Amino acid sequence: MNAEQIADILDDMGTLLEIRGENPFRCRAYHNAASSLKSVTGNLATMVADGTLTEIPGIGASMMTKIAQLATSGQCTEYEALKVELPTGLLDLMRVPGLGAKKIKVLRDTLNITSVADLRKAATANLIADIKGFGAKTQTKILEGLDFLDTAGTRMLQHTARKIVTPILKAVSEHPDVIRSSLCGSLRRRAETIGDLDVLVSTNHPQQFLADMAARPEVVQIIAHGDTKLSVRLNQGAQCDIRAVTDAQFPFALNYFTGSKLHNIVMRKRAIARGLKLSEYGLESDDGTATVCRDEADIYKALGLDYIPPELREDTGEFALSEAGAIPKLIETEDLTGCFHNHTDWSDGDHTLEQMAEAAMTKGWKYLGISDHSRAAAYAGGLSIEKVQEQWAKIDKLNESYGGKFRIYKGIECDILTDGSLDYPDEVLAGFDFVVASIHSGFGLDHGAQTSRLIKAVENRYVTMLGHPTGRLLLARAGYPVDLDAVISACARTGTMIEINASPYRLDLDTPHCRLAAQRGVMISINPDAHAIYGLDDVEYGVGLARRAGLSADQVLNTFDDQKVSELLNSKRDRT
Repeated sequence: MNAEQIADILDDMGTLLEIRGENPFRCRAYHNAASSLKSVTGNLATMVADGTLTEIPGIGASMMTKIAQLATSGQCTEYEALKVELPTGLLDLMRVPGLGAKKIKVLRDTLNITSVADLRKAATANLIADIKGFGAKTQTKILEGLDFLDTAGTRMLQHTARKIVTPILKAVSEHPDVIRSSLCGSLRRRAETIGDLDVLVSTNHPQQFLADMAARPEVVQIIAHGDTKLSVRLNQGAQCDIRAVTDAQFPFALNYFTGSKLHNIVMRKRAIARGLKLSEYGLESDDGTATVCRDEADIYKALGLDYIPPELREDTGEFALSEAGAIPKLIETEDLTGCFHNHTDWSDGDHTLEQMAEAAMTKGWKYLGISDHSRAAAYAGGLSIEKVQEQWAKIDKLNESYGGKFRIYKGIECDILTDGSLDYPDEVLAGFDFVVASIHSGFGLDHGAQTSRLIKAVENRYVTMLGHPTGRLLLARAGYPVDLDAVISACARTGTMIEINASPYRLDLDTPHCRLAAQRGVMISINPDAHAIYGLDDVEYGVGLARRAGLSADQVLNTFDDQKVSELLNSKRDRT
């Protein structure tokens, strides 16, 4: 097992121990070790063999033994025992909005609920409302949460899909019979959630190639195996379709299997209007004459179009832009010069200010915006005013030590209270370089009240940007009710930026509203909401969403140099 796989198991162990009612410090030790393991950059096998893994914070001798077992055999004695004692269906209950380990333990102890099916049965039978600490309102919310999970179905988060498909892509790229290869489907289009996985190759030996793929250790079930297509179930439950075509067919198959379905329909209609037939195998005239296309760009050119990047292929206006030669130069991850909305161990982050800054510098960035939680978020170590001032002094010293080569911006993720006011008085907010205003409580307000709450917050002259505007958690929690159109208009009017919260669990703003905000002149900031150094890499998911929204680099705050970024951060205060 690799480090990420082991970290996932350690997280599961910590959660199962919480459900069993173990000492919270012991449970937290597993979560801390998992977090530390995700930041390991060296060779795990070597670090296990020479014992240097224990030099990493959170990984002691006992935890090292478990990691070594998983790294060498794929099994851990304690984890196997936990799975026997506590059905792993209990972990699925953690996906239900509003349920945590403590409530799951109560449900298991009182009603022997060990799966999502058990939970639905008990809630439908009105058995949960009478449990102490639950009540009718909680039972209703559980049923609503279960309905939400049903709509999510078997879809995956982007980072989950990428983690699952990476070994397959590596095997494909290294196969001697493969000429070209690519991801396809919703993952290539960087959709917010992913269904099945799609991989395409060109090869002169499709049957041998597919036979080799069917024998991969990641494959646990063969769903279908033909001469040019293999459908399998991978060891983490996802379906993966692997298709093999000739190299001449590759551009057409890549375009077709990338989708979207609506985009493909328009493409086929354009071909018909020109007396052509477009399919996954080629582009032909009525008399059977084939149009040779070396790549996708040639296909679009043959249909009178400029090349359309995969992220835009949703039939949401990309064809009109393409016809007019107006496809924007989409933002790239390499365009980023830094990022905002990052947490440290001053609140609920795993790493220090110095460690986060060093990680940012390693990425070649010129600045990093720190925004730990404000005091209302006591559960996340929110900072008192005194702590804020201490952190400012620490940042000043660090910035002085960088000699102008790098800068830490003083920020805060400030809670928006239920009445729309901010968690600190204006005289404190004025001392920050930037303020991310976010909602972390009061999700139950109605549509009008929630909208008014957000609009009042963005009208505060010290609020630089709005954080995760809907509060959604992909595949886990729907956002709170809010008129985003009105909130975006208020941001445009007041000069308030809006973040794309790039955490793959959030991606909030969503694509349509990000596009709308940019059209109204709202500056977007791609923020990872990082709680550890590895979380900085999540900006990639935010860039993907920005590309889907059609954004170019000049519409994103954190693509400019430090001087311009400072001007933009101050622009709202300067105009009011």
